[in-house]
Order: sequence, then C-alpha cells, then structure tokens
Amino acid sequence: MIALEEVLGTSLAVFLGLTVVLVGAAAWLTGRAMAEHWRGPLQVIAACFGLAIAARFLTFALYEGDLFSLSGFLSTWLVLAAIGSLSFRIHRVARVVRQYPWRYRRVSLFAYEELERGSRGGET
Repeated sequence: MIALEEVLGTSLAVFLGLTVVLVGAAAWLTGRAMAEHWRGPLQVIAACFGLAIAARFLTFALYEGDLFSLSGFLSTWLVLAAIGSLSFRIHRVARVVRQYPWRYRRVSLFAYEELERGSRGGET
C-alpha cells in the first residue's frame, strides 16, 4: 500500500495547511475573480495550474518536500482546481442571477433556472 506522504509529496499537515488553506484561499479568490469578469471555467483550471506550481515550490522551500513529485503536483492541482471550480460556479450563479433578475432565478447554491415567459415582468 502506498503511503499518503508519498502520494502528496509531503506530510498531511503541510498539505492541509499550505495547499488546502493558504493556496486554497488563493484558488477560491481566483475562481471568484474569473466568474465576476465572465471568464471561462477552463481559465480557472489553467490559473490553478500556476497556483499548484507555486504551492509545490513553497512546500519544497519551506518544508523540504519533494519538488518533483508528480503525484504530489497532481494531487495539489486537483485540490486547487476543485476549490477554484467550486468558487467559480457559486459566484457565476450569483452574478447571472444578480445581473439578469428578470430572466433567471436561483434554484440552489450551484444552479439557476430561466423564468417562464409569463412570469417575467412586463411581458405578455
């Protein structure tokens, strides 16, 4: 069985503290910024790629983690892309509903639906 530290390229505490909390906050803000400026979801994934590189370097420089751990990089990128995508979807739904209240309504935190033609104000 493969040890978790070998997969992450560092200890679990460093991964949770540095990657999930610190760089994860940057991924959350990245997703929010991309949604608010009408960027596409693939740009969030690409930006999280850069954040994953930075997180791996910080892990190496501060905590003597393995810099060239492929599984560590992929797990970091996956976690950051998930955080960024979650933030992107939440803020994109809020943006669409806020900008077009006559056309869409929020169904849940992650979804909106188009209003029926008769329920849009001013149309007959």
